Amino acid sequence: MKKLATVPGFWIFSITMILSLFAGFYVAPSFVIEKVVLDVEMENDAPFYIYKGKKKFIEPVNLSESRLMNKTLTSADYNSDKSKNFEYVLDYKFGEKQYTKVEIKRHFGLWSLLPALVAVMLCWILKDPVASLISGIFSGALLLQKYDLTEEVFLETFMSKSGAGVLLLYLWLLGGIMGIWAKTGAAQAFADFMTRKFVRGPRSAKFVAWLLGIIFFQGGTVSTVLVGTTVKPLADKENISHEELSYIVDSTASPIASILAFNAWPGYVQAFLFVPGVAWLATESDRITFFFSSIPLSFYSLLAVTGTLLLAFDKAPFLGKKMDEAIIRARTTGKLDADDAEPLSAKELQKNSKPDYYKENVLDFFLPLGTLIAIAIGTFAAFGSPYVRTAFGAAVLLAFVMGMFRGMKLKDMMEGVSDGLKGVVMGSAILMLAISIGNLSKEAGGGLYLVELLGQSIPFWSLPVILQILTVLIAFSTGTSWGTYAVAFPLAMPLSLAIAQSVGMANPEFYMMICFAAVMNGSVYGDQCSPISDTTVLSSMCTGCDLMDHVKTQLPPATLAAVIAGLLWTICTFFAL
Repeated sequence: MKKLATVPGFWIFSITMILSLFAGFYVAPSFVIEKVVLDVEMENDAPFYIYKGKKKFIEPVNLSESRLMNKTLTSADYNSDKSKNFEYVLDYKFGEKQYTKVEIKRHFGLWSLLPALVAVMLCWILKDPVASLISGIFSGALLLQKYDLTEEVFLETFMSKSGAGVLLLYLWLLGGIMGIWAKTGAAQAFADFMTRKFVRGPRSAKFVAWLLGIIFFQGGTVSTVLVGTTVKPLADKENISHEELSYIVDSTASPIASILAFNAWPGYVQAFLFVPGVAWLATESDRITFFFSSIPLSFYSLLAVTGTLLLAFDKAPFLGKKMDEAIIRARTTGKLDADDAEPLSAKELQKNSKPDYYKENVLDFFLPLGTLIAIAIGTFAAFGSPYVRTAFGAAVLLAFVMGMFRGMKLKDMMEGVSDGLKGVVMGSAILMLAISIGNLSKEAGGGLYLVELLGQSIPFWSLPVILQILTVLIAFSTGTSWGTYAVAFPLAMPLSLAIAQSVGMANPEFYMMICFAAVMNGSVYGDQCSPISDTTVLSSMCTGCDLMDHVKTQLPPATLAAVIAGLLWTICTFFAL
Protein backbone atom coordinates (compact mmCIF):
# COMPACT_ATOMS: atom_id res chain seq x y z
CA MET A 1 0.00 0.00 0.00
CA LYS A 2 2.76 2.44 0.81
CA LYS A 3 4.35 1.84 -2.59
CA LEU A 4 1.06 2.67 -4.27
CA ALA A 5 0.70 5.76 -2.10
CA THR A 6 4.03 7.10 -3.31
CA VAL A 7 2.79 7.22 -6.90
CA PRO A 8 0.28 10.07 -6.43
CA GLY A 9 2.71 11.65 -3.99
CA PHE A 10 5.44 11.67 -6.64
CA TRP A 11 3.18 13.26 -9.22
CA ILE A 12 1.87 15.87 -6.79
CA PHE A 13 5.43 16.75 -5.83
CA SER A 14 6.60 16.99 -9.44
CA ILE A 15 3.64 19.05 -10.66
CA THR A 16 3.67 21.45 -7.72
CA MET A 17 7.42 22.03 -8.03
CA ILE A 18 6.97 22.94 -11.69
CA LEU A 19 4.09 25.25 -10.77
CA SER A 20 6.14 26.87 -7.99
CA LEU A 21 9.06 27.45 -10.36
CA PHE A 22 6.69 28.92 -12.97
CA ALA A 23 5.05 31.23 -10.39
CA GLY A 24 8.43 32.38 -9.12
CA PHE A 25 9.49 33.47 -12.60
CA TYR A 26 6.27 34.71 -14.19
CA VAL A 27 3.73 35.67 -11.49
CA ALA A 28 4.09 39.29 -10.46
CA PRO A 29 3.36 39.84 -6.76
CA SER A 30 0.67 42.23 -5.59
CA PHE A 31 1.72 44.90 -3.13
CA VAL A 32 -0.60 46.26 -0.47
CA ILE A 33 -0.35 48.72 2.36
CA GLU A 34 -1.41 47.49 5.79
CA LYS A 35 -2.33 50.23 8.25
CA VAL A 36 -2.67 49.61 11.99
CA VAL A 37 -3.63 52.50 14.27
CA LEU A 38 -1.59 52.30 17.49
CA ASP A 39 -2.45 53.21 21.06
CA VAL A 40 0.65 55.29 21.77
CA GLU A 41 1.80 56.63 25.13
CA MET A 42 4.68 58.96 25.98
CA GLU A 43 7.73 58.47 28.19
CA ASN A 44 10.17 61.39 28.41
CA ASP A 45 8.62 62.81 25.23
CA ALA A 46 9.36 59.53 23.42
CA PRO A 47 6.30 57.74 21.95
CA PHE A 48 5.87 54.01 22.53
CA TYR A 49 3.22 51.30 22.42
CA ILE A 50 2.93 47.94 24.16
CA TYR A 51 3.76 44.93 22.01
CA LYS A 52 4.05 41.41 23.42
CA GLY A 53 4.01 42.90 26.90
CA LYS A 54 7.00 45.19 26.28
CA LYS A 55 7.40 48.86 25.43
CA LYS A 56 8.24 49.43 21.79
CA PHE A 57 9.54 52.95 21.16
CA ILE A 58 8.97 54.46 17.75
CA GLU A 59 10.30 57.31 15.61
CA PRO A 60 7.30 58.56 13.63
CA VAL A 61 7.36 60.71 10.50
CA ASN A 62 4.79 63.34 9.62
CA LEU A 63 2.10 62.41 7.12
CA SER A 64 3.52 64.82 4.54
CA GLU A 65 6.93 63.08 4.75
CA SER A 66 5.63 59.51 4.54
CA ARG A 67 7.04 57.48 1.67
CA LEU A 68 4.37 54.75 1.90
CA MET A 69 1.10 56.46 2.84
CA ASN A 70 -1.32 57.34 0.04
CA LYS A 71 0.77 56.27 -2.94
CA THR A 72 0.56 53.76 -5.75
CA LEU A 73 2.86 50.88 -4.97
CA THR A 74 5.30 49.21 -7.32
CA SER A 75 7.83 46.43 -6.92
CA ALA A 76 10.52 49.09 -6.42
CA ASP A 77 8.88 50.10 -3.13
CA TYR A 78 9.35 46.63 -1.64
CA ASN A 79 12.73 46.05 -0.03
CA SER A 80 14.30 42.66 0.62
CA ASP A 81 15.37 44.14 3.95
CA LYS A 82 12.06 43.79 5.78
CA SER A 83 13.02 46.44 8.35
CA LYS A 84 12.71 49.06 5.59
CA ASN A 85 9.20 48.06 4.55
CA PHE A 86 7.35 49.89 7.31
CA GLU A 87 7.22 53.25 9.00
CA TYR A 88 5.33 54.97 11.79
CA VAL A 89 3.26 57.93 10.61
CA LEU A 90 2.01 60.80 12.77
CA ASP A 91 -1.25 62.37 11.64
CA TYR A 92 -3.91 64.55 13.24
CA LYS A 93 -7.55 63.41 13.43
CA PHE A 94 -10.09 65.84 14.87
CA GLY A 95 -7.24 67.85 16.39
CA GLU A 96 -5.66 64.84 18.15
CA LYS A 97 -2.46 62.99 17.33
CA GLN A 98 -2.88 59.60 15.67
CA TYR A 99 0.01 57.18 15.20
CA THR A 100 -0.26 54.57 12.47
CA LYS A 101 2.08 51.73 11.59
CA VAL A 102 2.17 51.63 7.78
CA GLU A 103 3.72 48.52 6.25
CA ILE A 104 4.11 47.41 2.65
CA LYS A 105 3.44 43.72 2.14
CA ARG A 106 3.20 41.45 -0.86
CA HIS A 107 1.40 38.32 -1.90
CA PHE A 108 1.23 36.14 -5.01
CA GLY A 109 -2.52 35.68 -5.04
CA LEU A 110 -3.66 32.08 -4.96
CA TRP A 111 -0.05 31.00 -5.54
CA SER A 112 0.79 32.22 -2.03
CA LEU A 113 -1.02 29.19 -0.60
CA LEU A 114 0.96 26.67 -2.66
CA PRO A 115 3.77 25.88 -0.13
CA ALA A 116 1.35 25.06 2.69
CA LEU A 117 -0.96 23.23 0.30
CA VAL A 118 1.88 21.00 -0.91
CA ALA A 119 2.94 20.15 2.65
CA VAL A 120 -0.58 19.41 3.88
CA MET A 121 -1.57 17.31 0.83
CA LEU A 122 1.57 15.20 0.98
CA CYS A 123 1.19 14.74 4.74
CA TRP A 124 -2.21 13.16 4.12
CA ILE A 125 -1.02 11.03 1.18
CA LEU A 126 2.46 9.93 2.25
CA LYS A 127 1.96 10.00 6.01
CA ASP A 128 5.58 11.18 6.15
CA PRO A 129 5.87 14.60 7.79
CA VAL A 130 9.57 15.09 7.01
CA ALA A 131 9.24 14.49 3.26
CA SER A 132 6.01 16.51 3.16
CA LEU A 133 7.41 19.52 4.99
CA ILE A 134 10.60 19.52 2.93
CA SER A 135 8.45 19.43 -0.23
CA GLY A 136 6.49 22.43 1.02
CA ILE A 137 9.74 24.24 1.77
CA PHE A 138 11.01 23.49 -1.77
CA SER A 139 7.78 24.92 -3.15
CA GLY A 140 8.05 28.10 -1.07
CA ALA A 141 11.73 28.55 -1.93
CA LEU A 142 11.02 28.25 -5.66
CA LEU A 143 8.09 30.66 -5.40
CA LEU A 144 10.25 33.24 -3.59
CA GLN A 145 13.28 32.50 -5.79
CA LYS A 146 15.38 31.36 -2.85
CA TYR A 147 17.39 28.70 -4.61
CA ASP A 148 20.11 28.29 -1.99
CA LEU A 149 18.05 26.42 0.60
CA THR A 150 20.95 26.00 2.99
CA GLU A 151 21.80 29.68 3.30
CA GLU A 152 18.51 31.43 2.52
CA VAL A 153 15.99 29.13 4.23
CA PHE A 154 17.40 26.67 6.76
CA LEU A 155 20.22 28.84 8.08
CA GLU A 156 17.81 31.76 8.41
CA THR A 157 15.57 29.58 10.58
CA PHE A 158 18.40 28.14 12.66
CA MET A 159 19.95 31.58 13.21
CA SER A 160 16.69 33.12 14.39
CA LYS A 161 15.97 33.36 18.10
CA SER A 162 12.87 31.16 17.70
CA GLY A 163 14.86 28.51 15.83
CA ALA A 164 17.67 28.48 18.37
CA GLY A 165 15.09 28.37 21.16
CA VAL A 166 13.48 25.29 19.60
CA LEU A 167 16.78 23.44 19.40
CA LEU A 168 17.72 24.38 22.95
CA LEU A 169 14.38 23.61 24.56
CA TYR A 170 12.88 20.75 22.56
CA LEU A 171 16.10 18.92 21.68
CA TRP A 172 18.62 19.50 24.46
CA LEU A 173 16.50 20.28 27.51
CA LEU A 174 13.35 18.28 26.80
CA GLY A 175 15.33 15.35 25.45
CA GLY A 176 17.72 15.56 28.39
CA ILE A 177 15.10 15.43 31.11
CA MET A 178 13.09 12.68 29.39
CA GLY A 179 16.26 10.63 29.01
CA ILE A 180 17.25 11.13 32.65
CA TRP A 181 13.76 10.16 33.83
CA ALA A 182 13.91 7.01 31.70
CA LYS A 183 17.38 6.07 33.00
CA THR A 184 16.59 6.71 36.69
CA GLY A 185 13.18 5.04 36.45
CA ALA A 186 11.54 8.29 37.60
CA ALA A 187 8.82 8.17 34.94
CA GLN A 188 7.87 4.62 35.85
CA ALA A 189 8.00 5.46 39.57
CA PHE A 190 5.57 8.33 38.94
CA ALA A 191 3.21 6.03 37.03
CA ASP A 192 3.34 3.44 39.83
CA PHE A 193 2.75 6.12 42.49
CA MET A 194 -0.24 7.64 40.69
CA THR A 195 -1.69 4.16 40.12
CA ARG A 196 -1.49 3.34 43.82
CA LYS A 197 -2.84 6.69 45.05
CA PHE A 198 -5.24 8.06 42.44
CA VAL A 199 -5.65 6.07 39.25
CA ARG A 200 -8.01 3.14 39.08
CA GLY A 201 -8.11 2.61 35.33
CA PRO A 202 -8.07 4.40 31.97
CA ARG A 203 -10.81 6.87 32.94
CA SER A 204 -9.05 8.26 35.99
CA ALA A 205 -5.72 8.31 34.11
CA LYS A 206 -7.26 10.36 31.31
CA PHE A 207 -8.89 12.65 33.86
CA VAL A 208 -5.45 13.30 35.40
CA ALA A 209 -4.19 14.23 31.92
CA TRP A 210 -7.16 16.56 31.39
CA LEU A 211 -6.75 18.13 34.84
CA LEU A 212 -3.05 18.80 34.26
CA GLY A 213 -3.98 20.45 30.96
CA ILE A 214 -6.26 22.80 32.91
CA ILE A 215 -3.64 23.47 35.59
CA PHE A 216 -0.90 24.23 33.05
CA PHE A 217 -2.99 26.96 31.42
CA GLN A 218 -0.06 28.90 29.94
CA GLY A 219 -1.09 27.39 26.61
CA GLY A 220 0.66 26.46 23.39
CA THR A 221 3.99 24.71 23.53
CA VAL A 222 4.48 25.19 27.28
CA SER A 223 1.31 23.33 28.23
CA THR A 224 1.81 20.70 25.54
CA VAL A 225 5.29 19.76 26.70
CA LEU A 226 4.54 19.81 30.42
CA VAL A 227 1.34 17.77 30.21
CA GLY A 228 2.58 15.36 27.55
CA THR A 229 5.81 14.43 29.30
CA THR A 230 4.10 14.20 32.70
CA VAL A 231 1.19 11.92 31.85
CA LYS A 232 2.69 9.69 29.15
CA PRO A 233 4.13 7.04 31.50
CA LEU A 234 0.87 6.97 33.45
CA ALA A 235 -1.28 6.72 30.31
CA ASP A 236 0.93 4.03 28.79
CA LYS A 237 0.55 1.94 31.94
CA GLU A 238 -3.24 2.11 31.64
CA ASN A 239 -3.33 1.19 27.92
CA ILE A 240 -4.54 4.59 26.75
CA SER A 241 -3.92 4.95 23.02
CA HIS A 242 -1.48 7.63 21.97
CA GLU A 243 -4.20 9.08 19.73
CA GLU A 244 -6.43 9.65 22.76
CA LEU A 245 -3.64 11.13 24.85
CA SER A 246 -2.37 13.48 22.14
CA TYR A 247 -5.94 14.72 21.56
CA ILE A 248 -6.39 15.50 25.27
CA VAL A 249 -3.00 17.23 25.45
CA ASP A 250 -3.60 19.30 22.29
CA SER A 251 -7.18 20.29 23.13
CA THR A 252 -6.29 21.48 26.63
CA ALA A 253 -3.36 23.62 25.47
CA SER A 254 -4.35 26.66 23.41
CA PRO A 255 -8.11 26.29 24.08
CA ILE A 256 -7.69 26.52 27.85
CA ALA A 257 -5.15 29.33 27.48
CA SER A 258 -7.78 31.45 25.74
CA ILE A 259 -10.30 30.77 28.53
CA LEU A 260 -8.13 30.90 31.67
CA ALA A 261 -6.23 33.78 30.11
CA PHE A 262 -4.03 34.66 33.10
CA ASN A 263 -1.03 34.35 30.84
CA ALA A 264 0.74 36.17 28.01
CA TRP A 265 -2.21 35.99 25.58
CA PRO A 266 -4.18 39.15 26.58
CA GLY A 267 -1.05 41.32 26.57
CA TYR A 268 -0.14 40.13 23.09
CA VAL A 269 -3.61 40.26 21.52
CA GLN A 270 -4.63 43.67 22.90
CA ALA A 271 -1.97 45.38 20.77
CA PHE A 272 -4.01 44.57 17.63
CA LEU A 273 -7.41 45.69 18.96
CA PHE A 274 -7.09 49.47 19.06
CA VAL A 275 -9.75 51.23 16.94
CA PRO A 276 -9.80 55.06 16.97
CA GLY A 277 -12.88 56.55 18.60
CA VAL A 278 -14.04 53.31 20.24
CA ALA A 279 -14.35 53.97 23.96
CA TRP A 280 -14.20 50.34 25.09
CA LEU A 281 -10.91 49.83 23.19
CA ALA A 282 -9.29 53.16 24.06
CA THR A 283 -6.55 52.04 26.47
CA GLU A 284 -4.56 48.88 27.10
CA SER A 285 -6.60 48.28 30.25
CA ASP A 286 -9.84 48.69 28.28
CA ARG A 287 -8.71 46.20 25.64
CA ILE A 288 -7.66 43.61 28.22
CA THR A 289 -11.05 44.06 29.93
CA PHE A 290 -12.67 43.57 26.52
CA PHE A 291 -10.63 40.36 26.09
CA PHE A 292 -11.83 38.89 29.38
CA SER A 293 -15.42 40.02 28.82
CA SER A 294 -15.43 38.08 25.56
CA ILE A 295 -14.34 34.78 27.13
CA PRO A 296 -17.93 33.46 27.64
CA LEU A 297 -18.30 33.73 23.84
CA SER A 298 -15.25 31.49 23.20
CA PHE A 299 -17.55 28.66 22.24
CA TYR A 300 -15.00 26.54 20.38
CA SER A 301 -12.49 26.59 23.23
CA LEU A 302 -15.21 25.80 25.77
CA LEU A 303 -16.49 22.92 23.64
CA ALA A 304 -12.96 21.60 23.02
CA VAL A 305 -12.11 21.52 26.73
CA THR A 306 -15.50 20.02 27.60
CA GLY A 307 -15.14 17.42 24.83
CA THR A 308 -11.83 16.17 26.20
CA LEU A 309 -13.35 15.94 29.68
CA LEU A 310 -16.16 13.78 28.28
CA LEU A 311 -13.55 11.66 26.49
CA ALA A 312 -11.75 11.17 29.80
CA PHE A 313 -14.95 9.66 31.26
CA ASP A 314 -15.75 7.73 28.05
CA LYS A 315 -18.88 9.86 27.59
CA ALA A 316 -17.94 11.77 24.43
CA PRO A 317 -20.96 11.80 22.07
CA PHE A 318 -18.83 11.83 18.90
CA LEU A 319 -15.17 11.04 18.34
CA GLY A 320 -15.03 9.70 14.80
CA LYS A 321 -14.33 6.23 13.46
CA LYS A 322 -10.54 6.37 13.70
CA MET A 323 -10.51 7.49 17.34
CA ASP A 324 -13.06 4.79 18.26
CA GLU A 325 -10.85 2.20 16.58
CA ALA A 326 -7.78 3.49 18.43
CA ILE A 327 -9.56 3.21 21.79
CA ILE A 328 -10.73 -0.35 21.13
CA ARG A 329 -7.27 -1.38 19.86
CA ALA A 330 -5.47 -0.07 22.95
CA ARG A 331 -7.92 -1.52 25.47
CA THR A 332 -8.20 -4.98 23.89
CA THR A 333 -4.68 -5.59 22.54
CA GLY A 334 -2.52 -3.18 24.53
CA LYS A 335 -1.20 -1.66 21.28
CA LEU A 336 -0.84 2.07 21.94
CA ASP A 337 -0.17 2.85 18.28
CA ALA A 338 -1.48 1.50 14.99
CA ASP A 339 0.59 -1.20 13.31
CA ASP A 340 1.81 1.14 10.57
CA ALA A 341 2.39 4.11 12.91
CA GLU A 342 5.71 5.92 13.08
CA PRO A 343 5.68 7.63 16.52
CA LEU A 344 7.70 10.82 16.91
CA SER A 345 9.01 9.61 20.27
CA ALA A 346 11.79 7.13 19.50
CA LYS A 347 12.25 3.69 21.05
CA GLU A 348 14.99 5.02 23.34
CA LEU A 349 12.28 6.75 25.42
CA GLN A 350 9.83 3.86 25.34
CA LYS A 351 11.92 1.33 27.23
CA ASN A 352 12.95 1.07 30.87
CA SER A 353 16.75 1.39 30.82
CA LYS A 354 17.30 1.76 34.58
CA PRO A 355 20.41 -0.06 35.83
CA ASP A 356 19.74 -2.88 38.28
CA TYR A 357 21.86 -1.29 41.01
CA TYR A 358 19.84 1.96 41.09
CA LYS A 359 16.69 2.21 43.23
CA GLU A 360 14.06 4.43 41.63
CA ASN A 361 12.21 7.02 43.70
CA VAL A 362 9.18 9.10 42.83
CA LEU A 363 11.03 12.22 44.10
CA ASP A 364 13.31 11.87 41.06
CA PHE A 365 10.23 12.88 39.08
CA PHE A 366 8.37 15.25 41.37
CA LEU A 367 11.22 17.52 42.50
CA PRO A 368 12.51 18.41 39.00
CA LEU A 369 8.92 18.79 37.75
CA GLY A 370 8.02 20.97 40.74
CA THR A 371 11.11 23.12 40.14
CA LEU A 372 10.17 23.50 36.48
CA ILE A 373 6.62 24.59 37.28
CA ALA A 374 7.66 26.90 40.13
CA ILE A 375 10.20 28.76 37.97
CA ALA A 376 7.84 29.01 35.00
CA ILE A 377 4.95 30.35 37.09
CA GLY A 378 7.18 32.50 39.31
CA THR A 379 8.87 34.25 36.40
CA PHE A 380 5.50 34.80 34.74
CA ALA A 381 4.14 36.41 37.91
CA ALA A 382 7.26 38.53 38.36
CA PHE A 383 8.06 39.54 34.79
CA GLY A 384 4.86 38.91 32.80
CA SER A 385 6.42 36.13 30.74
CA PRO A 386 7.43 32.60 31.80
CA TYR A 387 11.14 31.80 31.49
CA VAL A 388 10.49 28.35 30.08
CA ARG A 389 14.02 27.52 28.98
CA THR A 390 15.40 28.60 32.36
CA ALA A 391 12.79 26.43 34.06
CA PHE A 392 13.66 23.37 31.96
CA GLY A 393 17.38 23.98 32.41
CA ALA A 394 17.01 24.05 36.19
CA ALA A 395 14.88 20.87 36.09
CA VAL A 396 17.45 19.02 33.98
CA LEU A 397 20.27 20.10 36.28
CA LEU A 398 18.37 19.06 39.40
CA ALA A 399 17.37 15.70 37.90
CA PHE A 400 21.00 15.06 36.92
CA VAL A 401 22.39 16.04 40.33
CA MET A 402 19.76 13.98 42.19
CA GLY A 403 20.54 10.91 40.12
CA MET A 404 24.28 11.27 40.74
CA PHE A 405 23.78 11.97 44.46
CA ARG A 406 21.61 8.86 44.82
CA GLY A 407 24.25 6.61 43.28
CA MET A 408 23.81 6.68 39.49
CA LYS A 409 27.13 6.23 37.69
CA LEU A 410 28.19 9.12 35.45
CA LYS A 411 28.51 6.80 32.45
CA ASP A 412 24.93 5.57 32.86
CA MET A 413 23.61 9.07 33.45
CA MET A 414 25.24 10.39 30.27
CA GLU A 415 23.89 7.39 28.41
CA GLY A 416 20.41 8.40 29.57
CA VAL A 417 20.93 11.98 28.34
CA SER A 418 22.18 10.63 25.01
CA ASP A 419 19.16 8.35 24.64
CA GLY A 420 16.90 11.28 25.47
CA LEU A 421 18.43 13.40 22.70
CA LYS A 422 18.06 10.52 20.24
CA GLY A 423 14.45 10.10 21.31
CA VAL A 424 13.38 13.63 20.37
CA VAL A 425 15.71 14.43 17.48
CA MET A 426 13.15 13.52 14.82
CA GLY A 427 10.43 15.55 16.52
CA SER A 428 12.79 18.51 16.84
CA ALA A 429 13.71 18.23 13.16
CA ILE A 430 10.04 18.22 12.17
CA LEU A 431 9.45 21.22 14.41
CA MET A 432 12.27 23.15 12.71
CA LEU A 433 10.87 22.23 9.30
CA ALA A 434 7.42 23.41 10.39
CA ILE A 435 8.89 26.76 11.49
CA SER A 436 10.71 27.07 8.15
CA ILE A 437 7.60 26.48 6.05
CA GLY A 438 5.61 28.80 8.30
CA ASN A 439 8.15 31.56 7.65
CA LEU A 440 8.02 30.94 3.91
CA SER A 441 4.21 30.93 3.87
CA LYS A 442 4.17 34.21 5.76
CA GLU A 443 6.72 35.76 3.40
CA ALA A 444 4.70 34.57 0.39
CA GLY A 445 1.69 36.40 1.84
CA GLY A 446 -0.77 33.51 2.13
CA GLY A 447 -2.58 35.01 5.13
CA LEU A 448 -2.62 38.47 3.56
CA TYR A 449 -4.18 37.09 0.38
CA LEU A 450 -6.92 35.30 2.32
CA VAL A 451 -7.73 38.50 4.19
CA GLU A 452 -8.06 40.38 0.89
CA LEU A 453 -10.66 37.86 -0.28
CA LEU A 454 -13.02 39.04 2.45
CA GLY A 455 -15.46 41.57 1.08
CA GLN A 456 -17.13 44.28 3.17
CA SER A 457 -20.66 44.06 1.70
CA ILE A 458 -21.83 41.12 3.77
CA PRO A 459 -24.85 40.45 6.03
CA PHE A 460 -24.14 41.29 9.67
CA TRP A 461 -25.08 37.82 10.88
CA SER A 462 -22.55 36.11 8.60
CA LEU A 463 -19.44 38.08 9.63
CA PRO A 464 -18.45 35.94 12.66
CA VAL A 465 -18.54 32.71 10.64
CA ILE A 466 -16.69 34.36 7.74
CA LEU A 467 -14.01 35.52 10.16
CA GLN A 468 -13.91 32.04 11.69
CA ILE A 469 -13.41 30.38 8.30
CA LEU A 470 -10.84 32.98 7.28
CA THR A 471 -8.74 32.52 10.42
CA VAL A 472 -9.03 28.74 10.22
CA LEU A 473 -7.57 28.83 6.71
CA ILE A 474 -4.78 31.20 7.71
CA ALA A 475 -3.82 29.29 10.87
CA PHE A 476 -4.08 25.88 9.16
CA SER A 477 -1.86 26.99 6.28
CA THR A 478 0.72 28.81 8.43
CA GLY A 479 0.63 26.66 11.59
CA THR A 480 0.34 29.57 14.01
CA SER A 481 -2.54 31.14 15.91
CA TRP A 482 -0.56 34.14 17.18
CA GLY A 483 0.63 34.96 13.67
CA THR A 484 -2.98 34.77 12.51
CA TYR A 485 -4.04 37.29 15.16
CA ALA A 486 -1.54 39.81 13.78
CA VAL A 487 -3.05 39.45 10.30
CA ALA A 488 -6.75 39.16 11.13
CA PHE A 489 -7.50 41.50 14.05
CA PRO A 490 -6.51 44.77 12.29
CA LEU A 491 -9.15 43.86 9.69
CA ALA A 492 -11.79 42.24 11.89
CA MET A 493 -12.20 44.89 14.57
CA PRO A 494 -12.77 47.98 12.36
CA LEU A 495 -14.89 45.88 9.97
CA SER A 496 -17.14 44.60 12.76
CA LEU A 497 -17.61 48.17 14.05
CA ALA A 498 -18.46 49.46 10.56
CA ILE A 499 -21.07 46.73 10.02
CA ALA A 500 -22.56 47.28 13.50
CA GLN A 501 -22.94 50.99 12.75
CA SER A 502 -24.34 50.41 9.26
CA VAL A 503 -27.27 48.37 10.61
CA GLY A 504 -27.76 50.61 13.66
CA MET A 505 -27.05 47.98 16.31
CA ALA A 506 -28.15 48.78 19.85
CA ASN A 507 -25.12 46.96 21.29
CA PRO A 508 -22.13 47.26 18.91
CA GLU A 509 -19.69 46.29 21.68
CA PHE A 510 -21.37 42.90 22.07
CA TYR A 511 -21.23 42.37 18.30
CA MET A 512 -17.52 43.18 18.28
CA MET A 513 -17.03 40.70 21.14
CA ILE A 514 -18.66 37.99 19.01
CA CYS A 515 -16.36 38.78 16.08
CA PHE A 516 -13.36 38.91 18.43
CA ALA A 517 -14.20 35.46 19.81
CA ALA A 518 -14.63 34.10 16.26
CA VAL A 519 -11.12 35.27 15.32
CA MET A 520 -9.58 33.97 18.56
CA ASN A 521 -11.25 30.57 18.32
CA GLY A 522 -10.94 30.13 14.56
CA SER A 523 -7.20 30.70 14.88
CA VAL A 524 -6.92 28.20 17.74
CA TYR A 525 -8.85 25.52 15.82
CA GLY A 526 -6.84 26.02 12.61
CA ASP A 527 -3.55 25.92 14.49
CA GLN A 528 -4.58 22.93 16.59
CA CYS A 529 -5.55 20.81 13.56
CA SER A 530 -2.71 21.81 11.23
CA PRO A 531 -0.03 19.16 10.63
CA ILE A 532 2.55 21.95 10.25
CA SER A 533 1.77 23.56 13.62
CA ASP A 534 4.33 23.45 16.43
CA THR A 535 1.71 22.49 19.02
CA THR A 536 0.44 19.64 16.80
CA VAL A 537 3.97 18.32 16.34
CA LEU A 538 4.78 18.66 20.05
CA SER A 539 1.52 16.97 21.11
CA SER A 540 2.53 13.98 18.99
CA MET A 541 6.16 14.12 20.05
CA CYS A 542 5.55 14.31 23.82
CA THR A 543 2.89 11.59 23.83
CA GLY A 544 4.72 9.26 21.43
CA CYS A 545 2.01 9.45 18.75
CA ASP A 546 2.29 9.27 14.98
CA LEU A 547 1.82 12.85 13.71
CA MET A 548 -0.77 12.11 11.04
CA ASP A 549 -2.63 9.64 13.28
CA HIS A 550 -2.98 12.49 15.76
CA VAL A 551 -4.20 14.89 13.07
CA LYS A 552 -6.71 12.43 11.58
CA THR A 553 -8.19 11.36 14.92
CA GLN A 554 -8.38 14.89 16.33
CA LEU A 555 -9.96 16.48 13.26
CA PRO A 556 -13.52 15.01 13.49
CA PRO A 557 -14.36 15.99 17.11
CA ALA A 558 -12.57 19.33 16.78
CA THR A 559 -14.45 20.12 13.56
CA LEU A 560 -17.77 19.28 15.19
CA ALA A 561 -16.97 21.72 18.01
CA ALA A 562 -16.01 24.39 15.45
CA VAL A 563 -19.27 23.95 13.52
CA ILE A 564 -21.37 24.21 16.68
CA ALA A 565 -19.40 27.30 17.73
CA GLY A 566 -20.10 28.93 14.35
CA LEU A 567 -23.83 28.33 14.74
CA LEU A 568 -23.82 29.79 18.24
CA TRP A 569 -21.98 32.94 17.11
CA THR A 570 -24.50 33.41 14.30
CA ILE A 571 -27.40 33.16 16.74
CA CYS A 572 -25.71 35.58 19.15
CA THR A 573 -25.43 38.30 16.49
CA PHE A 574 -29.22 38.83 16.63
CA PHE A 575 -28.97 39.70 20.33
CA ALA A 576 -26.77 42.70 19.42
CA LEU A 577 -29.55 44.36 17.36
